[in-house]
Amino acid sequence: MKNKVITNFAINPDINTLKQFENCIKEKFVIKASLMPDAHSGYVAPIGSVIITKDYIVPSWVGYDIGCGMIACKFNGNKSLVKNAKEKAKEIYEKVSVLVPMGSAKYNHIQNVTQNTKNKFKKLLEKFKLKEHNGEVYKYIKNNAISHLGTLGSGNHFIELSTNKEENELWVIIHSGSRGIGHKVAETYMKKASKENKKFEETHPLKDTSIEGKEYLNILEFGLEYALLNRIEMAEKVTIALKEILNDENIAYEIWTNKNHNHAIYENGLYTHRKGATPAKNGELGVIPANMRDGCFLVEGLGNHDFLESSSHGAGRILSRIEAKKQITMEEFKTSMSGIIGTINEKTLDEAPNAYKNIYDVMEMQKKSVKIVKHLKPIINWKGWLELQSKWASELKIS
Repeated sequence: MKNKVITNFAINPDINTLKQFENCIKEKFVIKASLMPDAHSGYVAPIGSVIITKDYIVPSWVGYDIGCGMIACKFNGNKSLVKNAKEKAKEIYEKVSVLVPMGSAKYNHIQNVTQNTKNKFKKLLEKFKLKEHNGEVYKYIKNNAISHLGTLGSGNHFIELSTNKEENELWVIIHSGSRGIGHKVAETYMKKASKENKKFEETHPLKDTSIEGKEYLNILEFGLEYALLNRIEMAEKVTIALKEILNDENIAYEIWTNKNHNHAIYENGLYTHRKGATPAKNGELGVIPANMRDGCFLVEGLGNHDFLESSSHGAGRILSRIEAKKQITMEEFKTSMSGIIGTINEKTLDEAPNAYKNIYDVMEMQKKSVKIVKHLKPIINWKGWLELQSKWASELKIS
């Protein structure tokens, strides 16, 4: 690691997290790296890591969910908007649960994707085709990608209707990525990078000038923009639900930020891999979620180079999903979510607030990297595995 710039801001990282980080940064093409405060073990690179490379890009360090990230949108409306949303919270919860497919292997009907999103996707696909690409990958995306737009996914992905401390602003925060499309193409290029090795979920780099490298860089660009579009489509559906339930056609939203935190981007001749880390250049806006109970922090980057101009992408897990289900009871989960309408059941128990680190400790650790603009608290929180999912209305047609 001679001449490499390595920093570690992780709060109580376990041995697996540190071992994964060591395995990544020992590679000769790594120039700089840092662990964020929320860092915990992933499957190759730790979640909450930033790794900067020269001439090589590593698909497994970006991971399966290319472009996973956050969108924060503020709604306009009358002074009673927050009050009305609280009063109609259960109805809004049910309506959004119908409009947005949530959970693993949940797809959208093409006729339910808004026309504006379809138009943007068409342009995105045309742009992808102009650069180096694999014909089979292009065919897969062309035939399947539309049905993944406007879908949430499961795990730590969520939609949250929130308000500020003064309760005079209504926000929607969405955490999701490129869904099954990102997963499929990520696996394809992890296998290409590994030369079809059975152990493809390891550190296998692609030279950026190789055919596979150029194809993957094109896939990355597509995946990142596709993930942004996916989150916008869900924000549109939440807006449709609010208009209907609150009987107000004038409700609209303004995007505050829409940012990916699973990516590799080319900057100043180097590739910045972020695996679950939020970009935080000076003045750059971002969202750092806590958990289902404690909401989200809207932040502004300070451009700290020790953090490699990055911050955490959340609180970070302290309990694995298996351990969370063993150690946290449903009674504890329900009590912790008191006053919040949400997807609170056995299947989301591993997302209970107590499965995560203390978000206030995490924010304190990175106060030199980001400053807090607002702290939003949830009114409603949606997760995958909804019992209402069977109602997601194949007959709905939205133009």
